Amino acid sequence: MRRRHLLSLLPGAMAAPSLVAAQGGAQAGYPARPVRVIVPFPPGGTTDFIARLVSARLTTAFGQTFVVENRAGAGGTVGSDLVAKSQPDGQTLIVSNIASFGVAPAVYRNLPYNSVTDFAHVALMAEIPSVLAVNVSSPIRSLADFITAAKARPGLNVGSPGNGTSSHTKQAILQRSAGIETTHVPYRGSGPMMNDVAGGSLESMITTLVEAGRNERFRLLAVTADARVPGWPDLPTFKELGHPDLVASTWFGLSAAAGTPQAIVNRLNTEVLAALATPEITAKLIETGATPRRMTAPEYSAFVAAEVRRWAGVVQAAGISID
Repeated sequence: MRRRHLLSLLPGAMAAPSLVAAQGGAQAGYPARPVRVIVPFPPGGTTDFIARLVSARLTTAFGQTFVVENRAGAGGTVGSDLVAKSQPDGQTLIVSNIASFGVAPAVYRNLPYNSVTDFAHVALMAEIPSVLAVNVSSPIRSLADFITAAKARPGLNVGSPGNGTSSHTKQAILQRSAGIETTHVPYRGSGPMMNDVAGGSLESMITTLVEAGRNERFRLLAVTADARVPGWPDLPTFKELGHPDLVASTWFGLSAAAGTPQAIVNRLNTEVLAALATPEITAKLIETGATPRRMTAPEYSAFVAAEVRRWAGVVQAAGISID
């Protein structure tokens, strides 16, 4: 099946992709004006897709526009720092994610924010497994073929959406687990990386199932899910192929600056969970390989803290560091 662009899966007609049209009745108090939803990656990727999907529903619920704004750079840390230093009034939100909130604290030596204490974490929205993929015409047809090729030719190229992203760390885990040496090729976002794999100039990549799963130009070799993913029954997991350390999801949530009034955090949490419970959004997430998640604000805060601890150990073992 030919993969549709992620934006085509969004509800309603969106004439301006960076703006979600205001709908619904007004609510007194919060929000007093349009709300910025910062996506710390380029347009068109998984983070952007989930942000627009949920923001459309929040616009309806609050009666104020939730404007999606892409602020890419440094593995998602540029946009994340912007929100950490914003006014704690709930008017500027961030799509918190595994890269800039879970992995970055361990990877970046001089990270300008603390992903646990500098944010009021609102809600986890979705989790998505990652896949190792090659061009559909590649002679590599399985994970075993990939490992054999990497052992025969150390330095086989593996792309990621950027230095310090979760794809980067998963490549390091795969190297250690399989006993191979590969060359990490970082990109500025997943779009250029996927174009190069599709064109044959990049040998392989690790990216989310949402981005690669329905694209007929790619062959998927293995997925980082704990069990086989519904809709992809023939796609094996790294775990079943003998690599249990590669069970890891890419996650996406919503956060505000630390100090945001708890009443605003709670209201946002309520509306995000309501959005995720709608059949339309649930179906669109599942169609792309994502799993909707429902957590209270305290549960999501604890989740982020646990992810920081987890990836600190992984990054230290892999020796990944960025100034």
